[in-house]
Amino acid sequence: MDYRPRPEDLRFLQQDVLGLGASLQALPPFGDVDADLMTQVLEQAGRFVGEVIAPLNRAGDETGCHFDPQDGSVRTPPGFAKAYAAFVDAGWPALSAAPEDGGQGLPAVLEASLYEWLSAANHGFTMAPGLLHGAYECLRAHGDDALRARHLADIASGRSLATMCLTEAQAGSDLGLVRTRAVPQADGSLRIAGEKIFISGGEHDLTDNIVHLVLVRLPDAPPGPKGLSLALVPKRLPDGTRNAVHCARIEEKMGLHGSPTCVMRFDDATGWRVGAPGQGLGAMFVMMNSARLHVALQGIGLLDAAWQKADAYAHERRQMRAPVRPASRGDGDAADLIVEHPAMRRILDTQRAWIDGARLLAYRTAQQLDAARHATDPGQRARAARWCGFVTPILKAACTRQAFDGASDCLQVFGGHGYIREWGIEQVLRDARITMIYEGTNEIQAIDLLVRKVLPDAGAAFAACMLELRDELDASRDDEADAQRRMAQLRYLATSVAMAAQADPQLPYEVADDFLRVAMLTLMAWAWARIERAAPPGDTRWQAPARAFRRWVLPEFELRAGMVKRACEQVQQAGLKP
Repeated sequence: MDYRPRPEDLRFLQQDVLGLGASLQALPPFGDVDADLMTQVLEQAGRFVGEVIAPLNRAGDETGCHFDPQDGSVRTPPGFAKAYAAFVDAGWPALSAAPEDGGQGLPAVLEASLYEWLSAANHGFTMAPGLLHGAYECLRAHGDDALRARHLADIASGRSLATMCLTEAQAGSDLGLVRTRAVPQADGSLRIAGEKIFISGGEHDLTDNIVHLVLVRLPDAPPGPKGLSLALVPKRLPDGTRNAVHCARIEEKMGLHGSPTCVMRFDDATGWRVGAPGQGLGAMFVMMNSARLHVALQGIGLLDAAWQKADAYAHERRQMRAPVRPASRGDGDAADLIVEHPAMRRILDTQRAWIDGARLLAYRTAQQLDAARHATDPGQRARAARWCGFVTPILKAACTRQAFDGASDCLQVFGGHGYIREWGIEQVLRDARITMIYEGTNEIQAIDLLVRKVLPDAGAAFAACMLELRDELDASRDDEADAQRRMAQLRYLATSVAMAAQADPQLPYEVADDFLRVAMLTLMAWAWARIERAAPPGDTRWQAPARAFRRWVLPEFELRAGMVKRACEQVQQAGLKP
């Protein structure tokens, strides 16, 4: 079955739970964006994704991309180029770009919704436009007037696609080892030589031009990350001729067969510097931070795709007798539906609990991105930026891990049928695995959260963020009081790690993954408290995953928190020994 977007679920979370219509209208660019407009955009986006993009998913996986070694060209799966042209013609790439750049100027949460659905429907296809917004923000913030005039509108509209060229064979996550060289020319351009690997969409037949944003090292630049600059290297030069940038090959991958992952060779290619010399990582992080939220949304979308397949199968397939049979069921029926078996309901309701809770957090983060950019109150901008700084790595790591683990659980619903290609669930599992690795591995996200963001001030800013969430809850409600208690425990846990780290500097790196997991479960407790407050009484759509969250998901909080506490205690005990 093809993926089916469900706008009514998103509308409930965005409007009824978060009240985004009113909060977004308070920001200057979105005064005309009301609930009706948001609903209309969601419905149109859902229709486009379901009718145009989703039907190409299986063929894209089975056919894959074709590399021609004679000329270095790459052909995407049948139907992809036509679908991408329709995507551009409908204006979807420009959804949140500024009107002065040819965009529609809509809130980030609508773009987030669109890309979540695109990833669920056809992850391989979505890799092509997935970096457009990050490239647009990077060039808008750091490009000079000439570069912006030449490329910004084409990127915003999707007429040009973009790549992010960081990784080299000897430099994976350690970007300080990058060797690609850039030599300044008399006309202000750069001559760029080197090779980059793992470049999604480095070559394809979807657009005539591809804009590569490349980390490079200028002559006499210091070693390490402080010596990196950022360059823009187009596939086609301003006069229309082909630049000296070539695809050497495409990788044979576990998943994402519909997306070409390229080895790109820069043979004294012509490029232009983006931002100041030696400030390449700062400029690139504008793009990477945007990409990390989108990767979290990929995780949510892929988990929803897995859940939809498993839920549909569970409502059709009969296996054995359930422990308790419906009263209407006659004894002559030999088997019951899979969904009537408690073990299968647990799997399905647990994954939906993750989908709904994570969605709410992602949509709030998208709203906070807009607040950080557009709020008139400096304090509100600072609080919004703080939220995004803390929550983005949490969402990226937790949502992508659950996409893979949850897709594996959903495959279990199919039994042996899940292991063969016919039902499509194994493709979701394969496609989801990469999300835990790219845009910073999940371990790097956890270290970024704990070591770089929580500990420098001993958890003070992180505590302030949690206190703001606490104040949004009503302590007279049991579920909301429980979430408040967990926030207090999380704040104490951060303080404990900060104190133990003074005696053992390695400790934060060892417990970072567990700390991030505790943080995500705390945020999920807040999210489900908000959802349950807004849900209509007796609505099983929200009651079933709410029960699953409290019974099967939230208890992990004590396990992970206990692991971090034990590690801190061991450090303290070691320090007390004579």
